[in-house]
Amino acid sequence: MNDGINQEQIDYFRENGFLVIENFLDPGELAHWRETTQEAVDQRLETVSGSQFSSSLTNQGNPDAYYAQVFTQCLKLADSHPGMHELMHDPRLGRMAATLAGVDGIRIWHDQALFKPPFGNPTGWHLDNPYWSFSSPDSLSIWVALDDATRDNGCMYYLPGTHKTATYQNAGIGQNQADLFKFYPQWRQIDSVGCPCPAGSAVFHNGLAAHGAGANMTNRPRRAMTCAYMPDGSTFNGQRNILPEEYFQSLKVGDVLNDDTINPLIWPK
Repeated sequence: MNDGINQEQIDYFRENGFLVIENFLDPGELAHWRETTQEAVDQRLETVSGSQFSSSLTNQGNPDAYYAQVFTQCLKLADSHPGMHELMHDPRLGRMAATLAGVDGIRIWHDQALFKPPFGNPTGWHLDNPYWSFSSPDSLSIWVALDDATRDNGCMYYLPGTHKTATYQNAGIGQNQADLFKFYPQWRQIDSVGCPCPAGSAVFHNGLAAHGAGANMTNRPRRAMTCAYMPDGSTFNGQRNILPEEYFQSLKVGDVLNDDTINPLIWPK
């Protein structure tokens, strides 16, 4: 794993809100990540298909819905698949995230597989952190390409610097690419940056950076495995998001989110 982070990369990430790391995984690691993620997704879809549990941890309850055709989304795979647990709890990932964010500790918010299907719909511009149960300018995610991500099959796009002026208002994710600009009209003037990258690459992005992805115009899936990270010491903002109901009901706004089972600390160990 290419897990070193230098000062130039830190500066780029903090200025632009995203960072591409090519050759993040070597060929053997890539094969392992790809096999593990595919197995975990297959098990999740088979196990929870049609159940209430499925609706909270996948978006495939109605496969014909618009966003079910944007990507197959499976959340918190590390909770149910030992191999995925091992991958997601790798302290090297936590150290990289902490270094880029400039924080002392990193907890997993949630992992999720995002498989854009053949001829899948585009992913609209959106922000991540406004969905989550904590609000932090240092929240971030890693996105690992399991297949080559190209402009033809739905690579990631970013609006550089938007994390500096974004708010925690949840603008949602619309079916129209321009929907986000109803909330941030000034961002229309920003040139988007596409991030095509070979399989085995990683992209980190800030939780307030505007990002999206193009349509998959090919007859093959574009698979990615991602994980969202929460700085240690973050506090509850009142939103449930992925929190279990019992835990959610026990919290009050301002409580520290430090349950090591739900949001494990992966750096420092």
